[in-house]
Amino acid sequence: MPRATRWPLPTFVKLTLVCHALAVLLLLALPSAWRWSVGLLLLNHAAITAIGLWPRSHWLGENVTRLPAPAVARGEVALTIDDGPDPEVTPAVLDLLDAAGARATFFCIAERAVAHPELLREIVRRGHSVQNHTQRHDHRFSLLGTRGYVREIGAAQASFERLTGTRPTLFRAPAGLRNPFLAPVLHRLGLTLVSWTRRGYDTRERDPERVLARLCHDLRAGDILLLHDGNAARTHAGRPVVLEVLPRLLRRCADAHLRLVTLPQALETPPLPALPARYESLTPS
Repeated sequence: MPRATRWPLPTFVKLTLVCHALAVLLLLALPSAWRWSVGLLLLNHAAITAIGLWPRSHWLGENVTRLPAPAVARGEVALTIDDGPDPEVTPAVLDLLDAAGARATFFCIAERAVAHPELLREIVRRGHSVQNHTQRHDHRFSLLGTRGYVREIGAAQASFERLTGTRPTLFRAPAGLRNPFLAPVLHRLGLTLVSWTRRGYDTRERDPERVLARLCHDLRAGDILLLHDGNAARTHAGRPVVLEVLPRLLRRCADAHLRLVTLPQALETPPLPALPARYESLTPS
């Protein structure tokens, strides 16, 4: 459910507000020093941009980059699969996961879920988790303001709730890119940002060996791994890279005695019920 508490300002955001206030005060007290005011603001905004381009940063708000200590103690790893559902790739991914007895978290694009509702329900039926990866996966996502984030993420929440009967509790930004307006919206909508420990870059890398090497380097309990069933790159033979990588990744995890579980299982966050009517304005259609 949307949180009633106020969003806790991260230290960096507080410092940003102080920086802007100092720039204004300096300009008012000493107009001739306007270059210093502008320089201070430019430096601050350069830092904001750099942090927004760093998917695993915690400076703009809460961001899950590894599983918590209890999940590590249980030997758990979270496999996350983004950008689907895809009618060609997702069923094959589900079959591979079933064969290994593994569970995964699918960060789905709501427009694709609406286009393939039975496939989305099949993901849930097989014991996997469906979470929010925006309504459209807009490449301009990191440039949106508060209204744009409420519209894009809230619409996706409504779509997933309608299709599965539960609301996502987790969110992943397209390519992990964001700006300071995102965290307050996620807090308002009851969502937690999740990035990853390591990724395979399987949307552009056509060599399965390189993708696998990136995912398995120093693989250990607590890792959050990222692959894609949507927008998947193809091998030189034309096969989706994820389908070449996944069987070997699952074997590596089994050999290392690592359990592949969903993020809600690892984070111990139960699914949320239907949204109360008084919160409907937070999830626009």
